[in-house]
Amino acid sequence: MNKKAIRNEYEVYSVQGFYERFGDEYRNPHEAIIKRVIEESVHKWQLNCQQVLDLACGSGEVTLALQSLGITNIDGIDPYTYNAYFQRTGKQAEIYTFEDIATGVLTGRNYSLILCSFALHLVDRSRLPLLLYQLSLIADTMVIVTPNKRPQLKAEWGWIFLDEITIERVRAWLFQTP
Repeated sequence: MNKKAIRNEYEVYSVQGFYERFGDEYRNPHEAIIKRVIEESVHKWQLNCQQVLDLACGSGEVTLALQSLGITNIDGIDPYTYNAYFQRTGKQAEIYTFEDIATGVLTGRNYSLILCSFALHLVDRSRLPLLLYQLSLIADTMVIVTPNKRPQLKAEWGWIFLDEITIERVRAWLFQTP
């Protein structure tokens, strides 16, 4: 499916309905660009990749990009595409939702980096503050890869914007906790 087709599918099934129905076979059509953005982000920002959370891990696009750089300590979370993630990466993904994370299901964990690709712009704006606050409790650094200019984060949600990389209209935003 191309980008336009997926957007149309969201309109037909809803975002959740689309991934519930097609999650096992999902592939991000922008995988090659995502790989380039991840490689550039890791190098340019000298990201600490000791323990990475691939949040909304899809079918493993970010994990595979990180593995190509020799980074292996990666946890994936995705409630819909965990089978596709396993098929491509050989790694089990946890099946927590953004709602689960917002209620503190990851409390007590510690990651050097959270990478979230092509997902946070789909979260309802009213749910972002608590989700992002909970994420700020488990990591000091987060990179959001997005196909547009959303979501717009606020400092009071626990994250300060530092820098941006754009490759073929795909953006990577670097955030740190204050």
